[in-house]
Amino acid sequence: MILGAEAGHTFPDFAIHLKILSKIFLRLIKSIIAPLLIATLSVGIASQSDVKQLGRMAWRSLLYFEIVTTIALVIGIAAINISQAGVGIKIPMDQPKENVAVVKQNWEDIILHIFPENIAKSIAEGQLLQVVVFSILFGIGLSMINNKYKQPLIVALEGIGEVMFKYTGMLMYFAPFAVFGAIAYTVSHMGLGILINLFSLLCTLYIALAALIVLVFLPIAYFFKVPIRKFIVAISEPVSIAFATTTSEAALPKAMVAMESLGVSRKVVSFVMPMGYSFNLDGSTLYLSLASIFVAQAAGINMSWQQQAFMVFTLMLTSKGVAGVPRATMVVIVATAASFGLPIEPIFLILGIDELMDMARSAVNVMGNCLATFVIGRCEGEVKSIESQYEPGI
Repeated sequence: MILGAEAGHTFPDFAIHLKILSKIFLRLIKSIIAPLLIATLSVGIASQSDVKQLGRMAWRSLLYFEIVTTIALVIGIAAINISQAGVGIKIPMDQPKENVAVVKQNWEDIILHIFPENIAKSIAEGQLLQVVVFSILFGIGLSMINNKYKQPLIVALEGIGEVMFKYTGMLMYFAPFAVFGAIAYTVSHMGLGILINLFSLLCTLYIALAALIVLVFLPIAYFFKVPIRKFIVAISEPVSIAFATTTSEAALPKAMVAMESLGVSRKVVSFVMPMGYSFNLDGSTLYLSLASIFVAQAAGINMSWQQQAFMVFTLMLTSKGVAGVPRATMVVIVATAASFGLPIEPIFLILGIDELMDMARSAVNVMGNCLATFVIGRCEGEVKSIESQYEPGI
């Protein structure tokens, strides 16, 4: 990022052509969207065919995940509307005009837009919400068929998902070059002043995540009598791993061990923690709403509260299909921008500081999943007496 800013400032005529590096990266990221969502969501739904047997634990987990992630989305949108970090950015005049307008739709168009008429068409047009709806319905159908046919399909979809995760991992080796090209192009085209907006965006995210912890996580912890000091000590290592590696997935084994050390039964930990990695990425969902509105602000588009509410609804669903892969939220941002007719240009700006933002949101993802695991364990009476020696709430 530093080298890119220097190259853009010192060699502007050359650096302006480096945009192709970030374009290549974003194109490759786009190619992951459909197979990743179909594989992860379908398998996730089909694998929950035993929800009836798990009963209250499954229902409470899903309800908790939906409430907390929705609150996180609202906090993200509120934070970026207050800070206005994207306002004042000048989109280059060569940006295609048709990409810088939010599509105006009535409520009937919005409802119809949710449902796919042709999944191949939805994939080709980048209609993320339609792909999600198809994946959910496909997963429900998959869970209802005979095991003779279900298991081979689940194995095949799991294989596709694993390949897509490896695919993403390979692309991340190219990420530094994409960051270099994105920042070099941005500085050469817009000057060093653009870095002020990026710093404002970074500060907005960190403040919003802090607000999520203080206003949401802390009250939940007190309400469910979480031993806060012991909880902080237990999760410090997995949270540090997530922060350093920019992926919450890397911290999963340590997080599971940490929750068992707090007295949560293995039955609860093994069920809630992995489910949380698909349905309860609090830091990532907050970031998605914040970054999406930033893109609109940077394009000079004033989205109404109805459009922002619909974006929250869309992200509430689409964010559930993204696992703890480094910078996988970029997949959803690109697709969301396309779905709402927003320009791709501001995403190049976000890419320049995405790793710094990914550190914080990955750490909050792990923190949120650990808290959710303890809360569900408490509700199910599956927290062992090992934590009773600590005064509740302390």
